[in-house]
Amino acid sequence: MAEPTHHPRSILALDLGTTTGWALRCHDGLITSGTASFKPGRFDGGGMRYLRFTKWLTELDRLSGPIAAIWFEEVRRHAGTDAAHVYGGLMASLTSWAELRGVPYEGVPVGTIKRHATGKGNANKDAMMAAARTRGFSPADDNEADAIAILLWVLETRGGVE
Repeated sequence: MAEPTHHPRSILALDLGTTTGWALRCHDGLITSGTASFKPGRFDGGGMRYLRFTKWLTELDRLSGPIAAIWFEEVRRHAGTDAAHVYGGLMASLTSWAELRGVPYEGVPVGTIKRHATGKGNANKDAMMAAARTRGFSPADDNEADAIAILLWVLETRGGVE
């Protein structure tokens, strides 16, 4: 089934973390991507990274939206406790932001994303970067490459429906 040429609303894909990768398909069909850092400043309180993340989402929605739906990498295991806490806080911020605005959101398992992008469910960071480059993108790092892979998975499988 061919994708319609007119997209009335934007779709956002996120790889949540201190450095969050993002990819956005705008209403005009243009895909942009990048990373956003939510590293706390020296004098920041514990919740400042999440407030900055929420403000960033609001600004992205204002500039490129309205955002119709959000997909994010659903991580079940983290290398460390701090990474797990950051991911959980960002996910809570994301889901509450989306709930307040009536924006649907869905997690996509890591293996699903990697398998779609590279053919291997356990592909490493270099393989994910190479897969994004093969598709014509120039990701700055693996966070951006993962977000691009999520967005392409959403667009090519209709969010896992096909």
